[in-house]
Amino acid sequence: MIDSVWKFLIAYGLLVNLCGFMLCGLDKRRAVKKQWRVPERRFFLLAFLGGGPGILAGMYTFRHKTKHKSFTAGIPAIMIAECILCGVLWWLCGTFFAGGR
Repeated sequence: MIDSVWKFLIAYGLLVNLCGFMLCGLDKRRAVKKQWRVPERRFFLLAFLGGGPGILAGMYTFRHKTKHKSFTAGIPAIMIAECILCGVLWWLCGTFFAGGR
């Protein structure tokens, strides 16, 4: 059971980060061609869903949105908040399953 949960989490993480990376590339191409753009809130939603590392990698790979403070500070801030949340949840689950140390 636990093994399948970890497999799901790894697959989810890879997929959401790949989507974030590709979204940066798509939006950059559309920006160069002066076409319809991906709304910024979509990038932040994807970051909240765990795609922050993929978006950050896409930003610097495609040199896209790197001059926007909301992205250069916001995406890493979301990632830090998610790491803290994961650590707290990990600690709470460990405390709960250990019998409340």
